[in-house]
Amino acid sequence: MEAQKRKKYIRIEQVSQQEIDALVSRVNNCFWRQTFHIQPVSGLLNDPNGFCFYNGEYHLFYQWHPLGPFHGLKYWYHTKSKDLVHWENVGIAIKPHDYFDSHGAYSGSAIEHNEKLYLLYTGNTRDGNFERHPHQCIAVMDFDGTITKLEKSVLDKVPEGYTEHFRDPKVWKDGKKFYAVIGVQRTDKTGGVCLLSSPDLLEWKFEGEIATALNLFGFMWECPDYFELENHGVLIFSPQGLESDGDFHQNIYQAGYVLGDKLDLQQKVLNHGSFVELDRGFDFYAPHTMADPAGRRILVGWMGLPEVEYPTDINGWAHCLTVPRELSARDGKLIQKPVEELHRLRKERVKTADTLSNETKQYEGFSGVTYELVCEFDQGEAAEYGIEFRAGEDEKTVIKYDASQRKVILDRTLSGKEVGKEYGTVRKCRISGEKIKFHLFVDSSSVEVFVNDGEEVFTSRIFPALRSREIRFFAHGGTMAFKAIKWDY
Repeated sequence: MEAQKRKKYIRIEQVSQQEIDALVSRVNNCFWRQTFHIQPVSGLLNDPNGFCFYNGEYHLFYQWHPLGPFHGLKYWYHTKSKDLVHWENVGIAIKPHDYFDSHGAYSGSAIEHNEKLYLLYTGNTRDGNFERHPHQCIAVMDFDGTITKLEKSVLDKVPEGYTEHFRDPKVWKDGKKFYAVIGVQRTDKTGGVCLLSSPDLLEWKFEGEIATALNLFGFMWECPDYFELENHGVLIFSPQGLESDGDFHQNIYQAGYVLGDKLDLQQKVLNHGSFVELDRGFDFYAPHTMADPAGRRILVGWMGLPEVEYPTDINGWAHCLTVPRELSARDGKLIQKPVEELHRLRKERVKTADTLSNETKQYEGFSGVTYELVCEFDQGEAAEYGIEFRAGEDEKTVIKYDASQRKVILDRTLSGKEVGKEYGTVRKCRISGEKIKFHLFVDSSSVEVFVNDGEEVFTSRIFPALRSREIRFFAHGGTMAFKAIKWDY
């Protein structure tokens, strides 16, 4: 056990360049490497952090364990982009080598202040008994990209009533004051969210817990994110420990939101509606948002889950991030749409239209490994209809609509190498309306399906063979008209 702990906390600086090069070579030889998603150069990626627009560019950081596909010593890794599509790897942003982050630079956020970018994050430390002690820490990035950590943490004690699971601050400014929400576990082992405040980002005060209607809702709330959208207050968070309930809460841990009135900062009260899962697929966690210069609220999530093994582990890497999504509110619900900038990835286009009758059909030009596909179904009485993709002789991933259940269903039972099978291989959600539109972003080892222009989203990793490239359209139990268009990526 002690040897395993030591292995997890080896620093990349302690490893020879030859060993690092060998690991990167093994990673690059994996045919499940993504082509248009942010992914680690080696090792494990998890939570997106510090998503912002600063000095004319989008900046996005993420949790990174460089030396293997497991949760070891976490660094912050830095990527940047001018268009939310083409990302440049900058390199390590925060190294965990100070007393306040000795066992990992954990999740946090970013805000511009006095022409500098302030990064507020949780520093993880362990004592001689390997007990956790979190610190809240600040690093500052200049216009030239140089990042400097403050010499001491800005909050070094957990308030009374909470355990050492006190982390992941998300910062914003209201008037002349800075605030941050932070995920907590109460001493009775239930989850919640608290509020911090600061006049200058350097001195922080614990304001207390935010009152919500979810007092007994899992054992920990990770990665909270508060923002205001179209006159609503929105709190996104990732609760751990929810029991599955029909089609809901099927993953090991969930990610979702509550939407309601704006947060009362003085009374620390958030009046809101029901908790809603942000994504109905298999692999989505720790989402993180930012406001861009045009006022859009843009979300990126971790396309993965804690405590689940993935087929790429054997190749020395794990996980990626989702494509950026623009958020809006409609009828008391968040709508997620892929950002318009993704159109820049489009290359050769093919399209088709047909009426299917108790059959499965293929069409010329509809195949591939990485592409964008939009398919609209209309006018018919089929009992179920949909698309089989990344399909071959014995593999396929299926997205379909079941008219009797009025549900969209994603089935990865035959998608290839298994992942998280103990949590099931099918995900479902109910959809209203008569028309069904599927908008797919398919990469080498993932799919993101936006249903009815972002009413629901299914995000999932899939691990088929390279030869599984077919796209098939089907209708069973009747007829169904459809039209489809595909762009190669």
